[in-house]
Amino acid sequence: MTASLSLFQARRIALAAQGLAKVRPAGPVTARAVGRTFAQLQLVQIDSVNVVARSHYLPFFSRLGNYDPTILHAMAARKPRKMMEYWAHEASFIRPEHFQDLLVWQRRAWVGAHHLEPLVRQEMEDRIIAALTAGRPMTASELTAELGHNEEAGRGNWGWNWNIVKRVLEHLFEQGRVSAASRTPQFERKYTLTSRVVPVEAQSGGDAEESLDRLLDAAAQAHGIGTVRCFSDYFRTPLKAGRDSVQRLVRAGRLQPVTVRGWDRETYKHVNAKMPRKAEGRALLSPFDSLVFERRRLEELFGFHYRIEIYTPAAKRQFGYYVLPFLLRDAIVARVDLKADRAAGRLLVRSAFGEIGAPADTAVELAAELDLMAVWLGLREVVVWPVGDLADALSGAVAARGDGVRGLLAPGSPLTGEPGNVALVSPVD
Repeated sequence: MTASLSLFQARRIALAAQGLAKVRPAGPVTARAVGRTFAQLQLVQIDSVNVVARSHYLPFFSRLGNYDPTILHAMAARKPRKMMEYWAHEASFIRPEHFQDLLVWQRRAWVGAHHLEPLVRQEMEDRIIAALTAGRPMTASELTAELGHNEEAGRGNWGWNWNIVKRVLEHLFEQGRVSAASRTPQFERKYTLTSRVVPVEAQSGGDAEESLDRLLDAAAQAHGIGTVRCFSDYFRTPLKAGRDSVQRLVRAGRLQPVTVRGWDRETYKHVNAKMPRKAEGRALLSPFDSLVFERRRLEELFGFHYRIEIYTPAAKRQFGYYVLPFLLRDAIVARVDLKADRAAGRLLVRSAFGEIGAPADTAVELAAELDLMAVWLGLREVVVWPVGDLADALSGAVAARGDGVRGLLAPGSPLTGEPGNVALVSPVD
């Protein structure tokens, strides 16, 4: 008989699977805790936007609090590597054991050098592979200089300004022949041969159905509960093949069909999914957090309609440029547009909006979370702009925290470095 779940049970399953149902552990965050969190998530999306922090840093803060991001650098750079870069849900850090399976199913023909003349591409591939074989990991610009290539880069789709070296590098990255040894402080990949990142046996594709089953099983573990579309979207694998894979996983006892009251789609729960009695977590979520990947699922689970407005003209934005949802216990209760003003040492809350039905302690809990984020980012104060229906209450809650944060006495005042009240201030540059 198919199990029937309430919406609130489905929420708790989803939050537990994503490591967001529990109160954060007390004490210093260890490398082991970061590693466990990454293993639970299976992947973390990479994005160059650095308005608050690099997007792949934020999911670990959401789940662990004040941790040291250099732990991630070590996981991605030291052998045996715990994470590596490849295409998954967009550019991502993945678990190395998924690399072989993703080679079978990732086809990013719009990236790289697919449209270059074959002989030109082959010649450049040979030169790049020879340079990386003989030398250290290098960025695209370092390789360009190493090869003595003087071609001007041309502006293409998405505003990319790639010369032929970068385009062929990305082609080799897609093929799995080169990988990222690390990133520079400017967020540039340092390319190296993939054989120096993962063992050779992990670079050859296996049976396509078995590969997809492993990816969908991992995606289902990270979801706890979801649909074929949810699971397929996690690693961006084909939906049609995903339907067949899900049925194989059902027959294998890895997935169980369930119903969620109020949903009209076929839904599945992973056999290892936990359903805690209650959700107690609190987190600001990156716009690229894996909990919010699949927008329809997010809206069905939490009644939360979410769109990233980075590419929306400022005058047409509803909530702001870089808006983070705020999760409190088993609901998403608010959203805030944040910016880390590193030069001034301020975490700017450029807007704050509460959701319908948000609990009475939303502002107090959000103020505590912003305080924690400011500490993690090394910022001295939280400043709330008077934008949004939650701004006034949030400003009062931040100020009430006393010397836990530091604030401006008035718009445009210089930082004093002394404890003070956090004021509700008008936007200033």
